[in-house]
Amino acid sequence: MTTRAVVIGVGHYLPDRVVPNAEFERTLDTSNDWIVSRSGIERRHFAAEGQTTSDLATRAARAALADAGLDATGIDAIILATSTADLTFPSAATMVQQALEMTRGFAFDVQAVCAGFVYALANADALIASGQARRVLVIGAETFSRIMDWTDRSTCVLFGDGAGALVLEAQQGTGTNADRGILSTDLHSDGRYRDLLYVDGGVSTGTSGVLRMQGKEVFRHAVEKLSATADAALDKAGLDAGDIDWVVPHQANIRIIQSTARKLGVPMDKVVVTVQDHGNTSAASIPLALSVGVDRGQIKPGDLLVTEAIGGGLAWGAVVLRW
Repeated sequence: MTTRAVVIGVGHYLPDRVVPNAEFERTLDTSNDWIVSRSGIERRHFAAEGQTTSDLATRAARAALADAGLDATGIDAIILATSTADLTFPSAATMVQQALEMTRGFAFDVQAVCAGFVYALANADALIASGQARRVLVIGAETFSRIMDWTDRSTCVLFGDGAGALVLEAQQGTGTNADRGILSTDLHSDGRYRDLLYVDGGVSTGTSGVLRMQGKEVFRHAVEKLSATADAALDKAGLDAGDIDWVVPHQANIRIIQSTARKLGVPMDKVVVTVQDHGNTSAASIPLALSVGVDRGQIKPGDLLVTEAIGGGLAWGAVVLRW
């Protein structure tokens, strides 16, 4: 018998404010057609004034707990993937822990930018497999609207705010790839490429900074590395692209999503796409897409899923799981 980390609850939260592409036409040399043609994004959500990343994360966490039929007393650990935590410290995860009135267990943040949720899933899987936790609440939450350069049309139109969450539970499987739960993970990073995507602030500058990106280079690395890590994760699980029911990718750009699907040999009708409605929500994008995919009736129990993401660092990875 093998201990598997099985999804038993999923949920998400989006701020009330919806920002269509037309809103950027007032201040930038851009248009709805320009944004859609280059990214596939039609609208995104922005957090309200005073609304923090931990606020969004708490809303998504409550939705996932409700879906699992649990409250926070049934959770052993919280892992929150984010690059836009409320404060330098303490972790946003501990703020969610407080908001949920969870007084046992432990909570911590994972920072791997857009790959953060994949890294968080890998950590949760390891905690469950090692017996350190029976149930783990895994959250991706971001308020990227707080780190945008609103004069840079190549970046500020791409990002949005939101949160998504999963509840993972230890369950016994057969040890085969027919089991439900996380079947394999594959993680990578390469600091040589840090200047391709970064925020130009932090404790060394005394400012929060804004996002900077070399879009063409990020695109090139993304397609190559995402398809390779997805293939590697499938191989670790003893599976191949023909076994996939759904690819649930990081929702950065429709062209990256389409190019990666082609490289994997997976048709687009097997890809969950939400980028048009949410923009790039960084570490929140995969759990948001998982929750929306379930709500749409796309993702069903027993389906084989591959999630993959790449972000600043560069950091990238993939997870294969059976829903």
